[in-house]
Amino acid sequence: MKPADFLDAIVPAAQACHAATGIPASFTIAQAALESAWGASKLANSGHNLFGVKADPSWKGATVVLQTREVIKGESVMVMAKWRCYATWLECLTDRALFFRQNKRYAACFKATSGPDWCRAVAAAGYATDPQYAEKLLAMIKGRDLERFDVIAKTVKP
Repeated sequence: MKPADFLDAIVPAAQACHAATGIPASFTIAQAALESAWGASKLANSGHNLFGVKADPSWKGATVVLQTREVIKGESVMVMAKWRCYATWLECLTDRALFFRQNKRYAACFKATSGPDWCRAVAAAGYATDPQYAEKLLAMIKGRDLERFDVIAKTVKP
């Protein structure tokens, strides 16, 4: 999928999620693009999982086991992991927002008011093992001018 097609597909849902939850559309879009390689990853295609949300013991839905790269003790290694599966991208966005809301370690994220602030807060909360995670998201937001979708999101009804 080309980035422009990915944006066309995800922007309305990201804006609706922003209006309903306060999670900036720019952050949602950047994270989905980064985590799913613009919707082209095996996880995005096999499980509609755009964010790399793993299936912890509390997850009761469908799962898929796939290999992933993690940074462990400063080393990049390949490991097998169990991931959440969704029926649609919208279901994925909705669950991710719920995941952030219910997980206490992300409480500080909801004090952030912009996409860039969310990037930093989520990385600081330990969402990813990549030490450059926030910088990658910030570059995506800036490079694609994704904050333009945050302004529009304020007028979208959930």
